[in-house]
Amino acid sequence: MNLLRRLLWVDCTAAALAGVTVLALSGWLSRLHALPQDLLVFTGAVNLLYGSYSFSLAVRSERPLLGIKLLVVANLSWAVVCVGLAIAYWQQATVFGLVHLIGEAIFVGGLGLLEWRQRYQLLTAVPTHPTL
Repeated sequence: MNLLRRLLWVDCTAAALAGVTVLALSGWLSRLHALPQDLLVFTGAVNLLYGSYSFSLAVRSERPLLGIKLLVVANLSWAVVCVGLAIAYWQQATVFGLVHLIGEAIFVGGLGLLEWRQRYQLLTAVPTHPTL
């Protein structure tokens, strides 16, 4: 399926959008989520760094298997970090903050699992023009 082969583009776009949004709105989100602004700035920055890495893979026509595996490990690790943050801030965070953290964990964990299942298909980019 072409959408699954374009998974790296979904991944880097989602990470970039999340990073920019969280960084731009960190003060407001800090109050809404009852989470430290520094924590939100950190998560936004991690999303941008991660998005940059997944973008560096997405733009390549040939991708190293090790690079895809590293992306999977990063996604699954970030999902664990998000769950850990939700547990650590369980008493303090609002429902919005917990939904943000758990939602991000589910999203990136799901991406990591999809990328693992599609790792061999992700080694080459989808051609932009079908061959005749």
